Amino acid sequence: MSSLLMLRRSPVLPVGAVMLLALLAAWATPVQAAPAAAPAPVVQPATATTARIKEVATVQGVRPNQLIGYGLVVGLDGTGDQTTQTPFTTQSLNAMLQQLGVTVPAGTSMQLKNVAAVLVTATLPPFAQPGQLLDITVSSLGNAKSLRGGTLVATPLRGADNQIYALAQGNLMVGGAGASAGGSKVQVNHLLAGRIPGGATVERGVLSPLGQGDALQLDLSSSDYATARAVAGAINTRFGAGTAQALDGRVVKVRLPPTPDERVSFMAEVENLKVEMAAPAAKVVVNARTGSVVMNQAVTLGPCAVAHGNLSVTISTTPQVSQPAPLSGGQTVVTEKSDIKMQQDGGALIQLPAGTRLTEVVKALNSLGATPADLLTILQAIKAAGALQAELEVI
Repeated sequence: MSSLLMLRRSPVLPVGAVMLLALLAAWATPVQAAPAAAPAPVVQPATATTARIKEVATVQGVRPNQLIGYGLVVGLDGTGDQTTQTPFTTQSLNAMLQQLGVTVPAGTSMQLKNVAAVLVTATLPPFAQPGQLLDITVSSLGNAKSLRGGTLVATPLRGADNQIYALAQGNLMVGGAGASAGGSKVQVNHLLAGRIPGGATVERGVLSPLGQGDALQLDLSSSDYATARAVAGAINTRFGAGTAQALDGRVVKVRLPPTPDERVSFMAEVENLKVEMAAPAAKVVVNARTGSVVMNQAVTLGPCAVAHGNLSVTISTTPQVSQPAPLSGGQTVVTEKSDIKMQQDGGALIQLPAGTRLTEVVKALNSLGATPADLLTILQAIKAAGALQAELEVI
């Protein structure tokens, strides 16, 4: 009996049963879902342009060099210089004949028709070696009528240091044609300039900085700190930290491998590395001669108001005849009557909204109905008012 009373008095359950009941209660209770988080705003990525290093930078010193020379074209069909008006042609011919052992008596007046003085120009590419052929351009220097069918005699080509780097000679190729007779003349294209493919032979090369020193410089096409940092970062990511160093916004210094073969392979990989170009500075380029306006995608327009109108003045003159009466002894007089009209086109004040994209800027400017020539003045005025967020460059 005492044990039964003890069981009735003790409502305490074992610890294991309590934990089991708690788990069952938790399982039976519906779980309330957490409130859905607000969707994160979609951030549109900025427009980026990817380019290779060879497209944004050049190796300092690895560049073409301009060559120039003075020579004579012979074998023309009576279309050469008139020697009485171009004495330097005769002097050049005399000097060439003396080198060939022919002496012209002093005071001899040579009437030449088949010789023309010309300037020869060419471009010496980087890494050019002796024996390489170059294309040359031959242009008339005197008053020749045509260079068609002529032959350029040996002409040395000099660089800016007055040293001879190539020797030119060959038959001209002139793309034009012409004929004249009895005061009539027909001409197609230009007859006073021609080309000679492979007409010059390189006699001296130019040293390249690729084989000198343990480093070289990459010169960016445009000064931009972000581009210089991107170029140096791309090189260091590929070849290891410390390989490239951006010195300023245009120059990147690059360390080179020791051997020439490794340097060529190294530069081949460097030139093809891709870099992400930063957004360019906002710029509007205006050509005052042609009236063309070009702007990049970074140009923005602030809110402003523009009044566009033209004032035109027209003056017309009408001749009038004053006829005197018969037998009056007077004279007929012609007088002019001038009529002046002034007209001003509508110049209503147009409000331009703030544009954040290039299309909106163009749409806002087109709403004025202005021609490209008028846009020159409008853009300058908007820039002066502080509403054009761009650099205005007039070429």
